[in-house]
Amino acid sequence: MVATILIVLVALLHLYFMYLEMIAWDRPLGRKVFNLTPEFATASKALAANQGLYNGFLVAGLVWGLTLGDGGFAVKLFFLACVVVAGVFGAATVSRRILYVQAAPAALAVAALWLGL
Repeated sequence: MVATILIVLVALLHLYFMYLEMIAWDRPLGRKVFNLTPEFATASKALAANQGLYNGFLVAGLVWGLTLGDGGFAVKLFFLACVVVAGVFGAATVSRRILYVQAAPAALAVAALWLGL
């Protein structure tokens, strides 16, 4: 049950990231969250939408794993590992904050999944 709750949380976070990157990137909320100038937001909108699409794929994979129940262990583990790797890479290349916002919740979900919680 704990793992399921954490996986749902990770999926919801990535659904929010997808929204921010695909829809709100050049709007006030997106510019505020990512600290963007209007000019940069406009110029990078297509790149952000592409990032958002990948976040959507992570959401789809996590939801898929959840729908498989106990038989979805490997699917859940794979997509959570993808989130952790992306979060670590983002923390190393963009902002340390990504480690806490993205990688840490996914790592906790991995631990809970492995422990059968």
